[in-house]
This record gives sequence, C-alpha cells and structure tokens, in this order.
Amino acid sequence: MRKRRKDLSPDELARKELIREYLSKTPNNSLDFSALIKEMIGQMLESSLDSELEEQLGYSKYDSRNKATDNSRNGYSKKTLKSSSGEIDINVPRDRNNEFEPQIIRKNQSSISQDFEEKVTSLFAKGMTLSDIKVHVADMYDFDISESSISRITDKILPIAKEWQDRPLEKTYAVVFMDAIHYNVRSEGRIIKKAVYIAIGINMDGMKEVLGMWVGENESAKFWLLKMEELKNRGVNDILIICVDGLTGFSNAIAAVFPNTEIQQCIIHQIRNTTRYVSYKDIKELMIDLKKVYKANTEDIALFELDNFEEKWKKKYPQIALSWKSNWANLATYFKYPQEIRTLIYTTNTIEGFNRQLRKTSKSRSVFSTDDSLFKLLYLATVDITRKWTGRRRDWGIIYSQLQIFFEERLN
Repeated sequence: MRKRRKDLSPDELARKELIREYLSKTPNNSLDFSALIKEMIGQMLESSLDSELEEQLGYSKYDSRNKATDNSRNGYSKKTLKSSSGEIDINVPRDRNNEFEPQIIRKNQSSISQDFEEKVTSLFAKGMTLSDIKVHVADMYDFDISESSISRITDKILPIAKEWQDRPLEKTYAVVFMDAIHYNVRSEGRIIKKAVYIAIGINMDGMKEVLGMWVGENESAKFWLLKMEELKNRGVNDILIICVDGLTGFSNAIAAVFPNTEIQQCIIHQIRNTTRYVSYKDIKELMIDLKKVYKANTEDIALFELDNFEEKWKKKYPQIALSWKSNWANLATYFKYPQEIRTLIYTTNTIEGFNRQLRKTSKSRSVFSTDDSLFKLLYLATVDITRKWTGRRRDWGIIYSQLQIFFEERLN
C-alpha cells in the first residue's frame, strides 16, 4: 500500500523532492525510465564500492598524505551486471596490491539479483516458511516479494540437487546405514504421509557421506530394492555391512542386489519396538534383564540370557522374547566382531543423529506443498550438515585393520 505524504519519513520526503526536481527538468518525450533506473542503480553501486575501498585503505581519495598503508588506489575496471531493468555497466575500483574484496558486488558476481537470491535460498535452507521469508525480506529490504517468487528462486537449487542425487559413488563401502523419516506432503488436495529414504555410508577411508535421499509414498522393502539397484548403477560394487531397522523384507531386498553383504538389524529399534507396551512399573527391571542379552560378550552368552529372559517374562510379555528370537539372525551379527566394529554397527545412531538435524531444520513446516519442496529443503539442510563432516572416524585405524582380517578376500 502506498504511504500518504504525512506518513513519510524526512529521508523519504527528500528523495521524492529530488525525483520531482529531476522530472520537472526533463522533457517528457526524452524520458527513459528504464535508463534512469539503471543509471541510478549504477551510481549507487559505484558510490558504495568507492566507500568500501576507502574504508579498507583507511584514507580518503584525496588525503593520501595521511595513509598508513603501502597499498593505494589503482584506477577502475568495468563490470556488466544483469538486472531486471537490463544490463548495467559500472566502474569497480581497484587497489594496487589486489587485496580489495568488495562485498556489495563480489568479484565473481554477474547479477544484482544473485546475492539477493542466495540470501532467500539461505533463509529457506534454515527451515523458514515462504510466508516467513516474505516478511523477513520486507523488513530487511523494504521490498515486497510474493511467495510464488520465493518458490521460483529456491527451485533453482533443484537441478543441482538432482545432479548430486545421481553422482557416481565409490566402489566399496565399509558400512552403510539405512533408515527413513516421514513428512506430511500435500497431494491432489489431500495431505498424505510420505517417507524420505536416507542412506549414509562410511567409505574405506573412514569418511562419512550421504549416499542418497529419496522421497517415496511409504517405507517398503520394494522401494528399498529399487534404491539398492540405484546405488549399484552409480558404481557401488560391494558393501561390507548394512545397518537397518526391522522393516519386513529389508533383508531380502539387500540380498537381491548385494548377496555377500552382512546385515545388522538395529538393536535400539528392536528394544523400542518390543518394549513399547511394557508397564512403567516393570520397565526398569525388564530392561536390566534385556541388557544382559544385547550387552553379552559372546553370542552363546546372549542366547543363554535370552532364554532366562523368556522364562522370567513370558507370562506377562510373551511377544518380547519371541520377537528377539525370530529376528536373531540379523540382530546377532555384531557378535562376530571385536568391540570397535560392534560399537559402530549395532545401532543406527549415525543416521538417527543426521535425521534429528533434518527434523530440527524442518520443524516449522507441518505440511509441504510438493515432493520437490520437501526434497530441496532436505538437500539444502544436508549440504549445511555435511559441511562439518571433514574428518574420518576417530578410531578408524583400528576398525580398518579389523575389517581387513574379516573381509580379506573381498577387500583384496
């Protein structure tokens, strides 16, 4: 809404007076509004760049006697910027030592809108809703932007995200963690629950990376089978150990594509699933007994403790021991290995920690408008999260030596 004159600030009134004075001296038939806007923007940018260089050098243009640096001005270079009003030519000041790094228009920037779009994308990546970004832009830039325009700006990240999704992978991964998190997405006028499938791998150098992230209808073994095939098509020939939750059919999906891969079902998932309906009066004592099973030193001791657990609790909670025994083949995989590998694989904590950070970023979004809207937010969040994954696992030297012994033929 346009402000009334009495509501304008002194600065706004002064600007209006200058514009009015200019227009009164300019013949109507020679007035080119587009050229005028470009010239005004160009002069504003040049003035700002001169001020930036002056601040960095520490002395004004005509006060070189008081300078405290061996650096100095060194003329100008021309730069052409794209804008909504067309191309704008500006003169960018240079310094003799080539140390000047302008901020308002950076060296590699080719568009006035580029910096603004990066800021909008950054706000989106931090989990802000389109309406929140709209308000933020209005406050910071005194500029009204529609939610559809914000969406179009952030959509520019999709081709980059798709390219990341299809990138080649390494031939061998020591461990891969697989899990899914769920979000509400609007589809054909309805809000439906969709699963985001995530795979995080640890390569043979002990470095962690997100191998893939896919939006699907719901978590299913069939979908995971397709993703296994996709990983293989992207260059993965072998995975030594895969850590998963207890989804029915998951093991068959893995075996169909990577038949030699060891499967470790997450112990924490198993505990949560089997103790969900235990009375709070019993839970403390029951967990002490159950801990004797999964914290045992050997598989034989673990089976002995599981029998004891069943004998004690089968009348009150018969399904717990039954579930552990029926899933034992994949639950007990970690007993084959030394403590360092056990600690790495017996839970999916690696991927659950990543999922928690994704949820933190997306907590302000109760519903996503499309699959692409969900995917681009999670991709941007992933870029931010994985930026800190710069080093290999701390105890990787020991783990690698152990893997070489247990998987000698496959690694050679």
